[in-house]
Amino acid sequence: MRGFFTLKRVSWGLLLSVLLLLGLLAQEYRLFERAWFNAQQWRHAAQWQANSIWLADYQVVLEAQPIAGLDDDVSALTYDPDRNSLFTVTNQNSELIELSLDGRILRRVKLVGFGDPEAVEYISRNLYVITDERRQRLIKVRLDDDTREVDAANAQQLSLGIGLSGNKGFEGLAYDSVGQRLFVAKERDPLRIYEIHGFPHRNPQQPFAVHVVDDRERDAGLFVRDLSSLQFDERTGHLLALSDESRLVLELNVEGQPISSLSLLGGQQGLKASVPQAEGVAMDNDGGLYLISEPNLFYLFQKKADD
Repeated sequence: MRGFFTLKRVSWGLLLSVLLLLGLLAQEYRLFERAWFNAQQWRHAAQWQANSIWLADYQVVLEAQPIAGLDDDVSALTYDPDRNSLFTVTNQNSELIELSLDGRILRRVKLVGFGDPEAVEYISRNLYVITDERRQRLIKVRLDDDTREVDAANAQQLSLGIGLSGNKGFEGLAYDSVGQRLFVAKERDPLRIYEIHGFPHRNPQQPFAVHVVDDRERDAGLFVRDLSSLQFDERTGHLLALSDESRLVLELNVEGQPISSLSLLGGQQGLKASVPQAEGVAMDNDGGLYLISEPNLFYLFQKKADD
């Protein structure tokens, strides 16, 4: 009888340990918040869908296509509406690479003195910003059609020592041309989306003044483990936030609240397999959603046509 009670206590102890572990994992991966969001997303679908990007309606049409001629780790993605092409950066052998909308290399530009480039963002015709993750530098880059090399020493730069944490620095960029805001994603520890006003400095007749906005309430509502890339949609004023570890793209409305999502797990959004390591997201003028994954995989998602 004593052995029976001892076995029972051990069984209860193991059960409590398992429940505690599951609870900790759920907290670590923000599963409770994610489940609540999924319920809210479908509850408010009719209300939110008409005035949003509504990522739930997107399906993959080009999946895991290797970028021929590129073996290095790609990081970040931006759409250039003037050239109707995409740009990404590599951080092993630092290059700025122009891609066609079907994932072919159009041009390679050598980056000199950029340290650890992790993100690139189109600002205006021939003007981009590139991040140096470890040093938390923002570097303004001018790119003409015949540019083949860019030296950071000759570029306007802004250094921001915010929450320095090794290689958990600036991972994503997005630009609001109307509000002239540069969104900068800090990967994690802590996860943040900063709004930078005044950089890049585009009018030499005006003083160089930079203002940084840190919305911690909004960032606390992001139930993702990290941030890899950002995309601002001029039509809705909404921001897309890509998380590699959570395998998710979130749409944030103008108040910074998540309202729709695109899953990067196999079996979701038409994907045959999960996106292995998503690093960049961009959207073209027609709403096509492009994604790249390390080391060199290319994806295209498009919205389903209305029935």
